[in-house]
Amino acid sequence: MKAPTATIGRRAEADHHRAPRKDDEREAPRFVVFVVEFARWAPDPAPRGRREVQTRRMADMRAFREAVTGWAAGGPGAAARDLAESSGVRVAVLVEGLSDLAAVEALATRRGRDLAAGGVCVVPMGGAMSIGGYAALLGPPGLGLRLTGLCDEAEQGFYERGLRRAGAPLRDIHVCRADLEDELLRALGIPGVEEIFRAEGDFRSWQTFLRQPAQHDRSPHQQARRFLGTRKGRKIRYGRLLAEALAPDRTPGPLDDLLASL
Repeated sequence: MKAPTATIGRRAEADHHRAPRKDDEREAPRFVVFVVEFARWAPDPAPRGRREVQTRRMADMRAFREAVTGWAAGGPGAAARDLAESSGVRVAVLVEGLSDLAAVEALATRRGRDLAAGGVCVVPMGGAMSIGGYAALLGPPGLGLRLTGLCDEAEQGFYERGLRRAGAPLRDIHVCRADLEDELLRALGIPGVEEIFRAEGDFRSWQTFLRQPAQHDRSPHQQARRFLGTRKGRKIRYGRLLAEALAPDRTPGPLDDLLASL
């Protein structure tokens, strides 16, 4: 932005140097008028334009995800096909639920990764047993996207069978020991998780939960896993919050490997 410039009124300056008149004594005092001109400052439109493009891409990916969900439920597939082409979708990350979606997207954002710009869409399937149908629709038999995924150790067999039937490689499956919440809790530790509960206003509820008789024989880790599932939406919200709190060197291996592969 240019510095302000000041201009002295020419008439006032001229009056100061002219010869005196007899009636000068009766004239009202004259004032020097300063005219200040500020250069109009305009913000750089580039960041705003990039944000708009990113927002549009994210909206396109949400629309694609919704279209795929409807298609997998028996609806028409035309919308998903059109959106895959117009949005440049090239990779589908198949995860079990919405909390997994929240965690993957949160960690990608924290690392400065724009998944939508890379044509990557994270698709929650509503359970590992749906892998066969989603793989058939999105993999080689359907849209021909590259398939990768994140699953629980107990559900690995479902993923392997579903991807094998779709002709997709098995090397892109990233397996959590119990589930993704378990991986996040172990990476952060209970003291770190409790700090997040405190920041989110859930610490009192957590303390009340711990006093329940059913929790007395469980480890702190098991208690925290159970607490995340006690209220609708809490598991999804904390999937994002726990992923955002991860230190770079504490990211669970399956999640770290998944993002590295994209």
